[in-house]
Amino acid sequence: MNEYLSLFETKKMVLIMSLPQNDPDLCRAAFDAGADAVKVHINVDHRASGTHFGTLREERDALETMLSHRAGPMGLVPGGSPQAVMGDLREALSLPFSFYSVYAHHMPWTRMPEDKVLMAACDSTYSLAEISGMPRYCGVLEASVIPGAEYGAPLTIRDLIKYRQITETVSVPVIVPTQRAIRPCETQALAEAGVRAVMIGAIVTGKTRQEIISAIKAFRKAIDEGEVTCGSR
Repeated sequence: MNEYLSLFETKKMVLIMSLPQNDPDLCRAAFDAGADAVKVHINVDHRASGTHFGTLREERDALETMLSHRAGPMGLVPGGSPQAVMGDLREALSLPFSFYSVYAHHMPWTRMPEDKVLMAACDSTYSLAEISGMPRYCGVLEASVIPGAEYGAPLTIRDLIKYRQITETVSVPVIVPTQRAIRPCETQALAEAGVRAVMIGAIVTGKTRQEIISAIKAFRKAIDEGEVTCGSR
């Protein structure tokens, strides 16, 4: 089985770190701090981190260094438009990433190699009917359903209802990225909504090495120990 998919067979909740930059030191630190998987990017301007990621040619040295020292599955966002994805996808598929993460509306039809997994994302404009059809084309679904203008706001009951509707609609693992300012103690509420993984990024981790390490350790502890009590924000 693909090593990324195997995490969902062995972990009650998977912890993914979405790096704010393609930095081998940050990647090693993320795995050392307890991330189960790490996601990196090319060909995209990342809203949450405020980072521009270059082409595969521009980012390749850093990507290959991270891949050579990885301590778990790694995934790649190949681009932020169909044109950007197709420009580098063929070559990117030759690299030892376990999964490729991309919005479904940015992903032209491509038959993925058997050892690779497509983690397709839906945004806030997708209907539940559209989302229900996504497992036909992907092995994991990323529920990126918070509108961009609302990034960084607290997790709400309405969000949990939306996530539960999605997990009850699809047959593949659903991951939730930290578009909301999700706290470690709220991972249990996500798990109860059927979410199988939380993908933390700049909104909750910050961008420095120490901030990222501290955040990963806090989420790791909450997931492993089943923390359910949240103090004041």
